[in-house]
Amino acid sequence: MNKPNIVILGAGYGGMMTTIKLQRSMKINEANLTLVNINDYHYQATWLHENAAGTLHHDRTQIPIREVINREKVNFIQDRVISIKPDEKKVKLENRELDYDILVVGLGFESATFGIPGLEEHAHVIGNINSARLLREHLEYNFALYHNEKDKKKGRLNIVVGGGGFTGVEFAGELANRIPALCEEYDIEKVQVRIINIEGSETILPGFDPHLVEYAMTSLESRGVEFITGAMIKECKPESIVYEKDGKQVEIPTMTFLWAAGVRANCIVEKSQIETNRGKVEVRPDMRAPNYDDVFVIGDCAKVLDPKSGIPYPPTAQIAIQQSDVVANNIKSLASNGKMEIFKPNIAGSVASLGNNDAIAVVMNNWKLFGWKAAMMKKIIDNRYLFKLGGIGLLLKKGKFNVFN
Repeated sequence: MNKPNIVILGAGYGGMMTTIKLQRSMKINEANLTLVNINDYHYQATWLHENAAGTLHHDRTQIPIREVINREKVNFIQDRVISIKPDEKKVKLENRELDYDILVVGLGFESATFGIPGLEEHAHVIGNINSARLLREHLEYNFALYHNEKDKKKGRLNIVVGGGGFTGVEFAGELANRIPALCEEYDIEKVQVRIINIEGSETILPGFDPHLVEYAMTSLESRGVEFITGAMIKECKPESIVYEKDGKQVEIPTMTFLWAAGVRANCIVEKSQIETNRGKVEVRPDMRAPNYDDVFVIGDCAKVLDPKSGIPYPPTAQIAIQQSDVVANNIKSLASNGKMEIFKPNIAGSVASLGNNDAIAVVMNNWKLFGWKAAMMKKIIDNRYLFKLGGIGLLLKKGKFNVFN
């Protein structure tokens, strides 16, 4: 294939790292490489819960795309993707249309509300920089307003999180760290504030090591987080939420409800001509879409099944980054009629943050960590990604070096 047009949609972990790996391995003028993203920045999605709680400013999380790409090799287009037309080899953007020879779809995820009344209208989500910033500002607004109303509303100080997975638990941990400072700033007694996590399963962090889950719950409860497990959200109202547990419905007054219990692939993928399975593309072993040899799908948009269990691998940053290695290699192979590589994930472990200096982790052949050691491991992993993305310069600019605190 002579100087192919390679178009990458989305600058999340998968799309961004695929771009970086291609620009490092390709010579100038070897291909027309184009990256499309709605914003002019990439961001550390695994830090968004910190932005939302207000423990880390969003400027630290943002990484300007033009600072990490080689502009002689990569054409960056800031635009919104409207549709994908694989039969025509075209991508329609809001302001133009692109032709491609090879396409990479990495458009990320959207919240899934499962038809629960009021979620779309009244719930907050942590899906990007702007939604995280909105949640932080909303929290501060309610704390500030509490003493400025004649009839004080307890719901302003009740923060409810729907979902006990990574996002919900990590946000609760950061929030538990932030609440004392918020209370001091707005003259509110800490005992008046409630952080409530509601999870449909019988335990938080399903699939995590039970002993570490017990540690996480004990740690968070000691800092004021309440857990309600085995409960389902039934309705989200402007000033309350309703959940059901053991056949009984309970209503909690709250002005702040975070929905962190369901995501789906970007709906543009399902609306395209590409075959999907419950909204995601069940990719072939080489990360290509069914029936389209020139379309790769990566990250949250891709469904990759574990051949042993038949269960999809979780759409984590770790998986997306590993997929980018295979996709970048296979794009070069496709352009030169070379051998395609098979994606075989190497799950190095999982880390769940419980606040700045607390976490739980399972790493390196089931080595279990908790407390500051696990928190240190999380920061080392984050710093390693920054180094892989932008080298020592980006690491020094955006990295977390308080690894022991």
